[in-house]
Amino acid sequence: MNVRNLCLAFLALTLSACGGGSRAPAEGDMAMGAAEGAKVTVVEYASPTCPHCALWQQNTWPAFKAAYVDTNKVRYVFRELPTPPTDIAAAGFLLARCAGPDKYFDVIHAIMESQSEWRTGTNPRDSLIRIAGGVGIDQAAFTACVTDPKAIAALETRVKAATDAGVINTPTFLVNGTRVASPGGEGTVMADLAPAIDAELAK
Repeated sequence: MNVRNLCLAFLALTLSACGGGSRAPAEGDMAMGAAEGAKVTVVEYASPTCPHCALWQQNTWPAFKAAYVDTNKVRYVFRELPTPPTDIAAAGFLLARCAGPDKYFDVIHAIMESQSEWRTGTNPRDSLIRIAGGVGIDQAAFTACVTDPKAIAALETRVKAATDAGVINTPTFLVNGTRVASPGGEGTVMADLAPAIDAELAK
């Protein structure tokens, strides 16, 4: 995937299903919860433009975070894999990186929440600029952020690592390196993810 071309396309436009992986730390991992080397590591490959990711974020993330992340029972690792519309996803990932580690997840989650805006007619660029402003990034800084060659190259590297690991769909979850086929779907109960985590914690 040529992220550089995606970002250039994003700026040029008026901007009028998301299905291997590794437990080992990867370049550019964003994480919450327990420290590196924790007994259980949960890796999520996701995209801010994936509707299934947004539903999981809305319906399941609060319970997952409260049960496992806030309690430091697991190390939660987020890995980036842009899905259609990939130009928006790529710009979103770059914006989240520019916001900094403390605000990275706030930006990703805000973009997921904004899907209802731009899927019903709002210009996606306007949504991203609004989100950028919420974390102290003005429009000029936003443009510089999503066109930064080094940041784009780093994102391309992360995307290649995901695809090289055989990850093609989002969200994809791994518990200690083992893929969980259906992490509770899009409902409120972590039907598959919680048992997989609890089994690892019990070892």
